[in-house]
Amino acid sequence: MKKNLLILTLMIFYASLALSGQQIADTSYCPDIKNPAYAAGKGPVVYIDEGHNNFHTMSGRYKPFATLVQRDGYRVQPCSGTFTEASLKGCRILVIANALNEVNVQRWYKPVFSAFTADEVAAVQEWANKGGSLFLIADHMPMGGAAKDLAAAFGFSFTDGFALDTSLPGPSLFCRADGTLSDNIITSGRGSGEKVDTIATFTGQAFPVPDGAGSILQFGDNYQLMLSDTAWVFDATTKYTKIKGWSQAAFRTYGKGKVVVCGEAAMFTAQLAGPQKMPAGMNSPVAKENYRLLLNIMHWLDGLIK
Repeated sequence: MKKNLLILTLMIFYASLALSGQQIADTSYCPDIKNPAYAAGKGPVVYIDEGHNNFHTMSGRYKPFATLVQRDGYRVQPCSGTFTEASLKGCRILVIANALNEVNVQRWYKPVFSAFTADEVAAVQEWANKGGSLFLIADHMPMGGAAKDLAAAFGFSFTDGFALDTSLPGPSLFCRADGTLSDNIITSGRGSGEKVDTIATFTGQAFPVPDGAGSILQFGDNYQLMLSDTAWVFDATTKYTKIKGWSQAAFRTYGKGKVVVCGEAAMFTAQLAGPQKMPAGMNSPVAKENYRLLLNIMHWLDGLIK
């Protein structure tokens, strides 16, 4: 009974934010970057996808993401239209956050269709194989399902569900001290000043880590994946799966390129959620190191971290 009440509490809280659309970018968020990777406007070109009905865009809910990496010297541009060899030319890092098929923009229930055509998946795959770096971010249902085909092209099996801690409400915390945040080349950064010890995420999905990939964030004992036919509706038909050891962020090389995949989007932006404008994302009091992880990921994707 206690577990069911906790899940209901979580469901009501997060669903009220997600379904109300009361999430706006916190444009005041501005953490200190002590050692920018590049001089202003001199870094690699980063495309942020805006051509696939994205819930998060450069001019919208992912503006804090774009602003942060711009302050680190990257040249950030929106990318509209389909992915082709020509459209990806000149792009060093492609960021895709919560893409959706047009059918599912207002219909957050099954069936969930791919946000990308087979030709687009092939184009991104070939671009990465030749040296491009992909940062694929896909949240809980229906975003996980919409990115499933693209993730699969790189060996990742996205799930179209909700990963929740059944013991505690609120954001999920991944810590180096308990092993849920891995000690690896990305979480260590370029030196002691860039080391990450604790990361917060805000719901999202979970996925197993394939051979050849490394996990950044992995779930502990109390987490379950909840699979339902409709977003935020958990009933007698909902399927529950224990996901201890599954990941919410992982990385791998692919041909001459690199790939980072994440199953939660708010962790890499700064939002004000609900009527009370609660901080949700990098601006949250429990997510003080999230911005550092984002910059470390960008540095690994562009080759600064080796």
